[in-house]
Amino acid sequence: MSEDSQIRFASVPVGPLQVGVHQAGNPKRPALVLLHGWPHSSALYSTVMEALAADRWVLAVDLPAIASSRGAPPSAEKSVLAELVLDAVERCGAHSIVVAGLDVGGMIAFAAARDHCERIVGAAVINTVVPGVAPWKEIIATPTIWHFAFHALPQLPEVLVRGNEKAYFDYFIDALACDSNKVGSDLRRAFVEAYARPEALRAGFDWYRAMEMDAERNAIPKRIDVPMLYLRGAGGGTDGAEYVSGLRAVGAIHVQGDVIPGGEYSPLEAPLEFVSALLRFCRTCEAFERSGD
Repeated sequence: MSEDSQIRFASVPVGPLQVGVHQAGNPKRPALVLLHGWPHSSALYSTVMEALAADRWVLAVDLPAIASSRGAPPSAEKSVLAELVLDAVERCGAHSIVVAGLDVGGMIAFAAARDHCERIVGAAVINTVVPGVAPWKEIIATPTIWHFAFHALPQLPEVLVRGNEKAYFDYFIDALACDSNKVGSDLRRAFVEAYARPEALRAGFDWYRAMEMDAERNAIPKRIDVPMLYLRGAGGGTDGAEYVSGLRAVGAIHVQGDVIPGGEYSPLEAPLEFVSALLRFCRTCEAFERSGD
């Protein structure tokens, strides 16, 4: 491992919050910001950061209140979280930023493109549906997505899940991964520890409680000029075309889709393909930025 690709950690002050940012690569290079979802932490990307850092400055962020981050955000709305993340990485010196997020992190990546596009050069939405963006209504009506409604309930999820995090998280990992063995015991333990504090568990459920507000905002079309990628694991049973169409319908002008092997946990299930797809998209964003389109 080269010195540049070694993972370094910074706790970055953003107002009253401390945002944990794990970094690898040369800070002079364009930045690739990686956002996790639920019930993950930045550890989700630990096995791909070195490969990505060969070409980018990689910053994997623990979302506010999760894992190494401390302090409750003022809102769990994804536009607010996107602003906090961008504040944190810009304080680290990030520039020419591509934001890539998986699961809830993908919802935040979309919000970065929609509401803070002047601060980034591209956004990748990975293995998720975006609130208010087709096929949002169809997805949340699916019985297998029961947890969206459950997590949005006030207080009850915390009461029932606290103390049972491992069994609860393992259920989702095993259900959503094509090969759940790729999510090893060390990583599963790291995810449980990331939500061990009551404020962390509450922050994760608050992401769902804010989705109705996110959906109302996102459903209002707004021109999104930066390039966007919708990336999906083939195990999800779709080529992602309906998601790409949904993004176009709400204003994404330059959006493309891509499919790689595996299920929900793309950085772990298909790391080579995941790295290749993201770096290919980053180069697209660079060319787009240079062209001035």
